[in-house]
Amino acid sequence: MSTSIHNVLTIAGSDSGGGAGIQADLKTFSALGVYGTTVITALTAQNTHGVQGVYAATAESVSAQLDAVLSDIQIDAVKIGMLATADIVRAVAAALHRYQPAHVILDTVLLSKSQHALLDKEAIAILRAELIPLAELITPNLPEAAALLEQDCATSEEEMVLQGEALCALGARAVLMKGGHLGSEFSPDWLIEANGHHTRLGGARILSTHTHGTGCTLSAAIAALRPQRLDLENAVSDAKAYLTQTLINSAKLTVGSGTGPVHHFYQWW
Repeated sequence: MSTSIHNVLTIAGSDSGGGAGIQADLKTFSALGVYGTTVITALTAQNTHGVQGVYAATAESVSAQLDAVLSDIQIDAVKIGMLATADIVRAVAAALHRYQPAHVILDTVLLSKSQHALLDKEAIAILRAELIPLAELITPNLPEAAALLEQDCATSEEEMVLQGEALCALGARAVLMKGGHLGSEFSPDWLIEANGHHTRLGGARILSTHTHGTGCTLSAAIAALRPQRLDLENAVSDAKAYLTQTLINSAKLTVGSGTGPVHHFYQWW
């Protein structure tokens, strides 16, 4: 296990409210001791009440950012979030083929918490065919997993596992099925690995109105911790523990009058 400071790249959209996307990723990277770099795929106008507008970058600008970072900086892990368009998905997949970073964590962002589309329909098919096979781990919530598989949303842990296995069959080396949408008092996640190893990551549901950016934060935490841990399971488990604490401590923040962000820097202030 290396003690050097790792460099991690986030490929995602900008959140003007600061709670999700690029902003949440950089906060998470800093909190977990890695140096963060960025490729911005879109500007969003949003706050704690939702997304008011999405302004996608061009595929050319995304490719230029990717080449600028990956040709110069040793990137130890990549987190991918909002991609917005089919052309951007293709640009990201092409760059991953060119540079072949060791760890790719794909957060399959399809909708915002306020149900605003963050990836167009054509792009979903391309993401499924071209990007998922390049990922070490994908981190769908239950509606996202259902959309990727064109199935009904899982309503039990057994169905979560089956859908996780089906997503592995699309080419991902592992799938973290997030159980927050199950609606029970617990919020179990399942780490489904293509090698047949399955791990249940339990946890009580934390009642909080400060849940904006939880998916971004979890995937960013996994990317930050993956080069620092011996295996994927330990990185995922420690990332989930970090997210839990950001939720528990989120009430310290007074950001907006809607769904507030988690507290990424709870350890310091």
